[in-house]
Amino acid sequence: MADAAVVARGGDRRLPSLTGLRFIAAFAVFGFHVSVADLFAEDGGVPGVLDEIFRQGATGVSFFFVLSGFVLCWSARPGDTMRRFWRRRAAKVYPNHLATALFALLVVAVAGTAVSVWPVVANLLLLQAWVPDEAVFYGLNTPSWSLSCEAFFYLCFPLILRAVDRLPRRWLWPLTGVVLAAVCLMPAVALGLPEDLRYWFIYVSPPVRMLEFVVGILLARIVRDDLWIRLTVAPAAVLAVVAYFASGFLPLGFAYVAGTVVPLALLIPAVAVSDLRGTSSFLRRRTMVWLGEVSFAFYLVHQLAIRLVERALGGQGWSQPAGMLVAIAMLALSMVGAWALYQIVEKPAMRWFSGSRSHPVRTPAPSTITH
Repeated sequence: MADAAVVARGGDRRLPSLTGLRFIAAFAVFGFHVSVADLFAEDGGVPGVLDEIFRQGATGVSFFFVLSGFVLCWSARPGDTMRRFWRRRAAKVYPNHLATALFALLVVAVAGTAVSVWPVVANLLLLQAWVPDEAVFYGLNTPSWSLSCEAFFYLCFPLILRAVDRLPRRWLWPLTGVVLAAVCLMPAVALGLPEDLRYWFIYVSPPVRMLEFVVGILLARIVRDDLWIRLTVAPAAVLAVVAYFASGFLPLGFAYVAGTVVPLALLIPAVAVSDLRGTSSFLRRRTMVWLGEVSFAFYLVHQLAIRLVERALGGQGWSQPAGMLVAIAMLALSMVGAWALYQIVEKPAMRWFSGSRSHPVRTPAPSTITH
């Protein structure tokens, strides 16, 4: 979720549609968390429609993981070092994470709620996703569990990139299919685990979720090597939307990731190729690109905003008009918080710590990250 706007090969030309698409995925996650907050009284109508729309919103995280692999492979720098790469990733991710974690601790302290030390330590160290205990991996600021996965991805990325760059072109599509199949089979593998570990294994475990990240890397190399199929944005988007809604009818373990990963994985390169060809898209409009730029901050603050609004209004189960106003208030507070986090923390941290201003990002052929 934490990756900046993508830069295409051929200099500093950007792929703004992927940036705009990020906000749609983040908004789906927001809608999911609002829907499970039980804002509305059980009276059908609008709440029922919203629940159907956002029931599978958590699959937006799968989009972020595939996109992260795609972006990092696509924008890898010639002659880059592991140290510089990890410094840039830390500058992008950790300041926002630390700011929201500290704010979450402040909220807990003001509310007088007891909090265990270990979930806090694991969260601050971005190790929470490795612990199969919901009180730990969803502790403090719930969405930050995915950053724990991303930190593991970043640690492994230079080695994965080197391996992918060395693959023969003819292996790229078959290997992508194998990795996608592995993602889809993880719920079946989880059946061999104790029931209380299955959800963590499928949805939270960093090694399992890294499969989606690897898919993104492979797809970026496919696009870079001009091996992309003739799938355009419109049919790819239709496939993704159909899979999004249809996955809600799958058995629970398969609904989390397996039901949507293939269409989402196809959508990302289709959108990237569309931008490379200069195709017009609403995702490239200034508003959508700005929303995409603040989407990482939005993702990190939205759960905190939901909790704050719930606590301030002191209840749940509102009637439809009141419930809709509450949901709008949550969205507004999330956007204000995202803008503040982006302006006050994220942008300055990237300027001060990433050392990226003097190193324009270009796509290598092949990509290289050295020691």
